[in-house]
Amino acid sequence: MDELKVRNMNPLSLAYMGDAVYESFVRERLMHGSEARIGKADLLHKAGVRYVNAGAQAAALAEIRPGLSEAEEALVKRARNHRTATKAKNADIITYKWATAFEALIGYLYLSEQKERLAQIMEQAALCIEHPTRSEAEKE
Repeated sequence: MDELKVRNMNPLSLAYMGDAVYESFVRERLMHGSEARIGKADLLHKAGVRYVNAGAQAAALAEIRPGLSEAEEALVKRARNHRTATKAKNADIITYKWATAFEALIGYLYLSEQKERLAQIMEQAALCIEHPTRSEAEKE
């Protein structure tokens, strides 16, 4: 898809796509990790929740934001500020909006076929979640 067309899409549509793409990335990551040797889907699911919850996504985005391009940062801000009719089940509204912005970024990169950048961002996010900064680790 044309990058400009994707950039102008509804941020919630991008987040919808980004949620699926990131979930797939996490599942594949877990299948290659030690969790897959356990062989129980419920344990894989529980391991995956660590990556796909709103708090983790918002924290990961906070860490990777300094490395975003101007276009990526503009999209993140637009997605964060977009009005939503849905409410977060397990997060406050601010965290939920940042998580939605993260998912919108993933959707944008996926739909605009920026495969290398998408892989880079998702890997950075996963590493941020696996190895939180000292300040983030102290909050938990």
